[in-house]
Amino acid sequence: MATFVIDFSKNHFTLFGLEPAFQIDMTRLDQSYRDIQAQVHPDKFTHADAAERRLSMQWSTHVNEAYQTLKQPIGRARYLLQLNGVDTQEETNTAMPAAFLMEQMEWREAIGEAKDAGDAGELDHLASKLRKAMQELQEGLGKQLDQQHDFPGAAETVRKLRFFDKLREEINDALEALEA
Repeated sequence: MATFVIDFSKNHFTLFGLEPAFQIDMTRLDQSYRDIQAQVHPDKFTHADAAERRLSMQWSTHVNEAYQTLKQPIGRARYLLQLNGVDTQEETNTAMPAAFLMEQMEWREAIGEAKDAGDAGELDHLASKLRKAMQELQEGLGKQLDQQHDFPGAAETVRKLRFFDKLREEINDALEALEA
């Protein structure tokens, strides 16, 4: 019989012994994840009965999903917002401040020009600038969530980060195309 039981009703933070916050101790998250997986991983239940093997698979899947959610800043922010009853409306709310939309157009134009010119150096430079912009947004997101409890503002910041994620993908795709 299994000695470790996961309470599926616990939130992801509680599962890993963390306080619900955007700024978390990543080392502690990683260690808690490894500790829990060491207890519930299906490999430990290969000789158990079918019900215990199935339960182990459910535990392991739940722990993996929770870990992946908290490990990524955007996923962690979405989850915190969800815990606070806020939907980020990423699929339905694309309204953004005009200045932000202009900035997106400028990014796309610069990426397109560098791609058309086959300029990997410029694409790398744009990727570096984008990482910095994303880091600044994430720092602001942390303040919105952890200090200001500005959940509507944080939801907008998550939507902005989604735009930046798409730009990062465009840059990566362009770099891969140049390498091919």
